[in-house]
Amino acid sequence: MILDRFRIDGQVAIVTGAGRGLGAAIAVAFAEAGADIVLAARTKSQLDEVAEQVAATGRQAHVVPADLSEVDAAAGLAATAVERFGRLDIVVNNVGGALPCPLLDTTPQMLAEAFSFNVLTAHGLVRAAVPRILDTAGGGSIVNITSTMGRLPGRAFAAYGTVKAALAHYTKLAALDLNPRIRVNAIAPGSILTSALEVVAGNAAMRTELETKTPLHRIGEPDDIAAAALYLVSPAGKYLTGKILEPDGGLIVPNLDLPIPDL
Repeated sequence: MILDRFRIDGQVAIVTGAGRGLGAAIAVAFAEAGADIVLAARTKSQLDEVAEQVAATGRQAHVVPADLSEVDAAAGLAATAVERFGRLDIVVNNVGGALPCPLLDTTPQMLAEAFSFNVLTAHGLVRAAVPRILDTAGGGSIVNITSTMGRLPGRAFAAYGTVKAALAHYTKLAALDLNPRIRVNAIAPGSILTSALEVVAGNAAMRTELETKTPLHRIGEPDDIAAAALYLVSPAGKYLTGKILEPDGGLIVPNLDLPIPDL
């Protein structure tokens, strides 16, 4: 049965940024497909809610409240997964982000902090996870969450777009180094209806602009990204590595113009 190829029964996954939004949706989807999950994010109360959803599927969740902007905190999740569940198969580097800011207001420090939070944190966890994946599972899968703004130019996204583009290319480089036992892929979402988009989506005019400029004429949902993640980590996606999936509604240009004036 083709649907059996989307099962990940008995596997163990780490999902960062798992307290809400994309991370929460991915964690619950993996649990529904048979995996136990290490949930990591800053806010314990949010993680506990996601853990309850995981438990409702019959799988187990281990909650790790942590500031994942600290590279060592992210890297420590690999050991935690093995200590708690005895193995590690899957890593989803979902934590990250940077606020929009005009180019000339983006300081070198802001760019450095964005790079650390989005790329160094992911690399720290990858370095810690790979030996444990090989030792306990023999092979596995890593998924990095990038962004459509890592490939499309948009005003005020100098920091965010740059670091997400870096993470996308890191994905390809890591895949080559970790072949053939560990597959590394990425997902570059478009506009997804999470708390990060609430300010924009809550404005009727801005929401209309987002929807109109998206070829599929709708904002994405977290489950759209969760489904892509499950495909990549499951046997259904076993012939993909070093690739970037783009569930973005068909975007070829940004779908929201921020009010940044010309020089």
